[in-house]
Amino acid sequence: MQPGKLIIFSAPSGSGKSTIINYLLSKDLNLAFSISATSRAPRGTEQNGVEYYFLSPDEFRTRIAAGDFLEYEEVYTDKFYGTLKSEVERLTAEGKNVVFDVDVVGGVNIKKFYGERALSIFIQPPGIDELRRRLEGRATDTPEVIESRLAKAEYELSFAPKFDTVVINDDLMVAQEETLNIIKDFIGK
Repeated sequence: MQPGKLIIFSAPSGSGKSTIINYLLSKDLNLAFSISATSRAPRGTEQNGVEYYFLSPDEFRTRIAAGDFLEYEEVYTDKFYGTLKSEVERLTAEGKNVVFDVDVVGGVNIKKFYGERALSIFIQPPGIDELRRRLEGRATDTPEVIESRLAKAEYELSFAPKFDTVVINDDLMVAQEETLNIIKDFIGK
């Protein structure tokens, strides 16, 4: 069996990345979503090995020291998120094509680690004004949080040239089809 390939997605918040990924997961591309590890407690009905692998902060640090992560980030003190190499190897050994939804730094690091086995895709909003409109339209964040997300988006947009390809999500259906075709070409190589 041919080992699976890796497809990395990064984007500023509000770019439509999750919507595009969910669309792709519904297609016949043999995709599997990489389950991240976190040191935060499960929320609601979240289960270990389903939404996340839940580790204590100490377990997380031990696994970082052991080199078990492809990428990780300490978002707040003792609040870690990361991608376990073992999870990726398990899925690719099954012949699955692994999808990553990671921040821009994580995306660049995973691409460096896997090289040609990975395709990195940056989903870009048409512009900061449109991004503001989308974030405000969600009505889930305070104005301060929206400003913080927009400032972060400016920084994240500077990473776009480090990705293999950039898809501008101006029209969602067009962006979905464009991304689907890019991935079909990559998987078919």
